[in-house]
Formats: sequence, structure tokens, C-alpha cells
Amino acid sequence: MAAKEKYIYGYGSRKSAHATARLYKSKTHELIINDQPALEYLSGNTALANEVMEPLTITQKDNNYKVTIKVSGGGHASQVDAIKLAIARALMKDAVDLRPILKKANLVSRDPREKERKKYGLRSARKKEQFSKR
Repeated sequence: MAAKEKYIYGYGSRKSAHATARLYKSKTHELIINDQPALEYLSGNTALANEVMEPLTITQKDNNYKVTIKVSGGGHASQVDAIKLAIARALMKDAVDLRPILKKANLVSRDPREKERKKYGLRSARKKEQFSKR
């Protein structure tokens, strides 16, 4: 049985999307999301595929790692934000000196905005019945 490869782990979330990233040291660049190439998983949307790579391109480490990602929940946009946070956290575990670069690019903090719950007696979170004076 072959020895398992060493990797750096990172976790990120946004809205209801949750992503785990594993960064393997490698000479070639490869990005796999849910066992598919990134562009294929993101339905050919190159803008989202480039956005996923943002933490690696800013730190100029895009050719140093093979990245595998497991993501679930949410839509493509929130999944991309969760993936970016997961990759950034994994990079910070590998090299602490990258934190100021990632922080300046606003990739370190989680976006806290969530969907507001529906309240009793209302149509949605804040929508009410129209008031009628007569």
C-alpha cells in the first residue's frame, strides 16, 4: 500500500455553501472541484474559475500546488466565495507570512451575511400584508 500524500487543509463557508480545500505540493498546477476540473464544474464560466484562483495568484503560488476541493450547498457564486476562503486559510497554515497579503486582498475574513428567517404572521422575512385604511 502506497504512502498517503501530505496536504494542507483549509475550510471556508459562505451563506449555506461549505468548502474544504486540500493543497498538495506539486510542480504542476491542477484545480479539481468535487472530482471534476474546475472549469467543467463551474459550467464553463471562466470568470468564476479565475475568481477561485485569486488567493493563489495574489500570493504567486499558483504553480506550486495541486488543489482538490469538496464543496456543497448554495449556488455557484457562494460556493466560489467559500472555496476562496478555504484556499486562503490553507495557504496561511503553510506560510504565515502570506497573511498580510491575503488580508489586504480581503480574502481572510468570512462574509457573515446569511438569509434572514421568515417571521410568523408575515409573507417572508419582512414583507407584510398591504395596509388598507378602508
